[in-house]
Amino acid sequence: MSVPKRRFLIPAVLALTILTLAVAPPRAAAQDETSDLKAALERRFEALDHRLDALEKAVDDILWYNKVGDVATIDKVYHVGPPPGKVRNPTAMGARNPVKFWSYIFFPKNLDHGRKYPLLVLPHGGVHGDFTTYHTHIIRELMAQGYVVIAPEYRGSTGYGAGFYRLIDYGGLENEDVHAARNYMVENYEFIDPARIGIIGWSHGGLIALMNIFEHPEDYQVAFAGVPVSDLVARLGYSTEDYRRLYSADYHIGKTVREDVNEYRRRSPVNHVQKLRTPLLIHTNTNDDDVYVLEVENLISALKAAGKSFEYEIFQEAPGGHSFDRIDTAVAKKIRLKIYGFLAKYLKPAKTLTSLAELQRAGYR
Repeated sequence: MSVPKRRFLIPAVLALTILTLAVAPPRAAAQDETSDLKAALERRFEALDHRLDALEKAVDDILWYNKVGDVATIDKVYHVGPPPGKVRNPTAMGARNPVKFWSYIFFPKNLDHGRKYPLLVLPHGGVHGDFTTYHTHIIRELMAQGYVVIAPEYRGSTGYGAGFYRLIDYGGLENEDVHAARNYMVENYEFIDPARIGIIGWSHGGLIALMNIFEHPEDYQVAFAGVPVSDLVARLGYSTEDYRRLYSADYHIGKTVREDVNEYRRRSPVNHVQKLRTPLLIHTNTNDDDVYVLEVENLISALKAAGKSFEYEIFQEAPGGHSFDRIDTAVAKKIRLKIYGFLAKYLKPAKTLTSLAELQRAGYR
């Protein structure tokens, strides 16, 4: 998803506290005291948000074993990407150290170390999102086909504290974190076939998939981008002010689109289409109320104008809107069969799901 995950659990308490203080005589000292209290409360609530995110992450990590442990061996590894994009004091000790982050790895339960396996890199969506058991049935379906999957929790993901949250670099170094996850698998597991690696993602994860194949075409044999964030200039034009502030925050891009349109263009796949060399499938949906179809149509038009060969499908009012091919409807399952068929042409897994009955047996108990 492309929506922020912040909770701001107690706005009513904050508002009531400020209102109570505001009835005091309007003296400068009282106003300063009210402002200080408001700022302190906001910091406390933000800290609470991050602690709750960490708790939610710990619970969901346990759920993974319950939901896919019968078909997958699950691991969570800690590795590195590039250094931070913004450093307040670049001369400080360790300021340019690589960013450390976690990645989930799913291996088919019957994995044979003497064989070579195709790898799928699966970056999650969301501005400050994370990889969760929302993907349960997709992981089960991929295990049944014989893929190994790595799902990186790249910089800015939730569940790892305020410091990691503030390392966000949307459309920037997060892409290199995901590429680092791809390289981690090749370097550490001899049964990964470096000639059979694909990347798939939806929404913000779709943007990351696109940017990875644009910047590292030799490292991926195929890509799927579902409802991908494609054009940040257009996107922030139709988004809310709260959403825009996630990008212009001082620890993030630090500027609005109006203040630096070229920076937002640099982070948008639509402005890198001339680099496409990897087989690519794009899906979008006309009733998507998160990544509007016009944004993905801009990408499709740009790819065509650049003379690129790729496949795409614009679904008409498919049930589920932004999640239309990830949910548990028969329509969604049929669409996933199309995606798996496209991936299989290039990655040659041990088995390809070709019918609803096979997909149902693989993904659902």
